[in-house]
Amino acid sequence: MLEFEEYKGKLNAAKPSLELLEGALKLDAARKEIEELEAASERDGFWNDVQKSQQVQKRLKTLKSKCENYEKLCAAWDDMMTLCEMALEENDDSMLEELKQEYESFAEKVESTRLSTLLTGEYDANNAILTFHAGAGGTEAQDWASMLYRMYNMWADRHDYKVKVMDYLDGDEAGLKSATIMIEGENAYGFLRSEHGVHRLVRVSPFDAAGRRHTSFAAVEVMPEIAADDNEIELRDEDIEMQVYRSSGAGGQKVNKTSSAVRLIHKPTGIVVSSQVERSHFQNLENCKNMLRARLAEIKEREHLEKISDIKGVQMKIEWGSQIRSYVFMPYQLVKDLRTEYETGNIQNVMDGDLDGFINAYLSMRAAN
Repeated sequence: MLEFEEYKGKLNAAKPSLELLEGALKLDAARKEIEELEAASERDGFWNDVQKSQQVQKRLKTLKSKCENYEKLCAAWDDMMTLCEMALEENDDSMLEELKQEYESFAEKVESTRLSTLLTGEYDANNAILTFHAGAGGTEAQDWASMLYRMYNMWADRHDYKVKVMDYLDGDEAGLKSATIMIEGENAYGFLRSEHGVHRLVRVSPFDAAGRRHTSFAAVEVMPEIAADDNEIELRDEDIEMQVYRSSGAGGQKVNKTSSAVRLIHKPTGIVVSSQVERSHFQNLENCKNMLRARLAEIKEREHLEKISDIKGVQMKIEWGSQIRSYVFMPYQLVKDLRTEYETGNIQNVMDGDLDGFINAYLSMRAAN
C-alpha cells in the first residue's frame, strides 16, 4: 500500500499549485463578468444587435469553459484523494492502476492550464490560421506537407478544436503544394504560434524505387485570426489587387471546379493569398481577407512593428539551416526541436498530433526569457 501513500503525498504537494491556478486564471473576475454578461443577455432588445449578441455569447462560452475546466481539476483532485484514502482504509490495491492513469492525466492538465496563463500576447486568445507550403523536392516534399497537414488536424481534434479548410492545392502526384486551415478554439494561436517555421523530414522515400534516404522540407505559417472590425489591421481597397480564376488540382471534395477561386495581392507588402475551396466567389474572397489580415498581424507582432505600413512581405526560406524542428524516421526515430532541445523518440505519436510536449517546452522557454 506504499504506492497509495506516495500518491497521497503527490496530491498534497499539488494542492498549492492548484490553488495558485485559480488566481492566475483570474477566476473571480471571470465569474463576475459571467454574471454581468448573463444579466445583459436577459435585457429587452439584446438580440436586436446580432453581431454584438454573438460576441457576448462567444465571450460567455469562453469564460464558462475556463471556470468549468478549473472546477473539473478540483473535482479530479478530490476524487483521487478519496480513492487513496479508501484504498488505504480497506487495504485494497485493486484501484492502483486507475489512480496512476487519473493522476497522469491530472498532472498534464494542470501543467497545460498553468502554461495557458502565460498566453498574454495581444492575439494569443484568437483562433489560429495555419498555411502549409511544400519545399523544393517535388512529390517527396508535397507528401511531407500533407503529413504535417494531417498532424495539426489531429492535434486540433485532441483538443476539441474545430478545423475549417480555407484553401487547398493538391500535389502533382501525391500530397499537397499548399493549404490553409483555421483552427478555432480558445488560445489556439497562443499554443500554435510556436509551430511557425520550417519542418525537416528525414526518411527512406516511398517514392524512390531505389529505397534511398531523402531529406525534405515544408513550411508552416501560423497566424492569428483577426476580426474584420479590428482597427489595428485595416485593409484598404486601394492597397489590394483581386484576381478571380478557375480552381485547379484534383481536390476531391476540397475544391470546387468553378471560376470562383480568388487571389488577393497586398500591394504595399507583396503578400499574396488565395482561396478556392468555397462554392462562391464571395466566400473565397472572405477567406482571403481573413488570411491577409492574419498574415499582416503575425508579421506586425513578430517584427515588433508599430504600424502596418512598416511591414515588408518576406518569404520564408524553406531550406536546410532554417528549420525549427527535425523529424527523423531512419536510421533511427527522433523528433527534435532545435530551439528548445525538447525531443522524443515516439515519432508516430507526434505524427498523430501529440505536440503538447513541444508546445509546452516553447512556452516555458519564452516565460524564462
